[in-house]
Amino acid sequence: MAEWTLKYADARGAIHQQVAEAGSERELRDRYSQQGYLIYSIKPRIEGKGVAGALRPSGKKINTEKFLIFNQQFVTLIRAGLPILKALDLLADRLTDPKLSKHINGVREEIRNGALLSDAFAKQGVFPPIYVTSVLAGERSGSLAEVLERFISYQKLSLSVRKKLLVSLLYPAVLVFLVVCLIVFLVTYVVPNFAVLYATMDAQLPAPTRILIAIGTTARNYVILGFVALVGAIFGFRYWARTPAGGERIDRFLLKIPVAGEVWLKYQVAQFSRVLGTLLIGGIPLLQALDTAADSLGTQVLKKVLSSAVKLVREGQALSQSLRKTKIFPSLSLDMIEVGESTGALPQMLTSVAEFYEEDVSNSVTAALSLIEPVIMIVMGIFVAFVLISLYLPIFSLADSVHT
Repeated sequence: MAEWTLKYADARGAIHQQVAEAGSERELRDRYSQQGYLIYSIKPRIEGKGVAGALRPSGKKINTEKFLIFNQQFVTLIRAGLPILKALDLLADRLTDPKLSKHINGVREEIRNGALLSDAFAKQGVFPPIYVTSVLAGERSGSLAEVLERFISYQKLSLSVRKKLLVSLLYPAVLVFLVVCLIVFLVTYVVPNFAVLYATMDAQLPAPTRILIAIGTTARNYVILGFVALVGAIFGFRYWARTPAGGERIDRFLLKIPVAGEVWLKYQVAQFSRVLGTLLIGGIPLLQALDTAADSLGTQVLKKVLSSAVKLVREGQALSQSLRKTKIFPSLSLDMIEVGESTGALPQMLTSVAEFYEEDVSNSVTAALSLIEPVIMIVMGIFVAFVLISLYLPIFSLADSVHT
């Protein structure tokens, strides 16, 4: 069955575009004419022309929350019976985000020139692969509003999980920052001032004091250079981490960390399961959904692993067996996927896998942070105690010598 790009008008005069399958152009024309539609044009669809490019975005990012609001408004207008082009006209002029507005205007121009909605979004190169694939599924099935509503539900859940994790990490991050600032202040300001005081005294300083003063005076002389080097190292690391080789090295390092590596892997499995389940519920074929779900992940290791799993699925093997051969996915997730395949409820089971691991990750992070906070306080207390004892120990020694 070939795929055709169909443009037609319904009984109310609203113009629609979608992808449909038929053995020939005449068969498709007869089918829609019998349903009372007025056919404008039928063209052969060039498979993957626009969507394939979207699966490899340009690297630019859009504001996820504002894009979610746009989709909520877009679905509302489509539900109200407005044609796609008219809905885009209304929304493009009311967007408050200049970056998003620029790309929505680009989508609008592509639609005006006769492109399909999925191809128009794909050509912008900034929209998530799952979104472009979902729009394509909506065009093929003729249920664009329903598919976009599923994407909105997925995006809300994803944002909720992400915000929950960020809020959990906020307090420890602020605490670590304040501890570092306190250490820098003590080492570069307090310690050198005591060093000047002790230089005027003719006294033998204890070993801890001499070590601390040597560190403090050296750090004070190179504090600016050290700060510049630190900033440069951070930017250099970020640039290297964005390269495929650097990203893979970091991912493999994270996997080897005893507790954090397991939590990180569960989070990636949850994200993969959520995306794959959403696409399958939306009517996307398994192979295409796997490609899109793999590309939606931010980890190079899992992308490479899933590409090998896709090849096995394409050869006819079951998804659970293909993933099991990667030797990365947790056994529980594989067992749940296998049950979903055997019962014919794979999309629903993938959603259950995502929910289970999202909850597991949230609980693990909460438990780890409850232990990290007292550890940070203990480390800070030990350091401050060491600094105070090292600085005041010579004073106590001088006081004892005076009394004797």
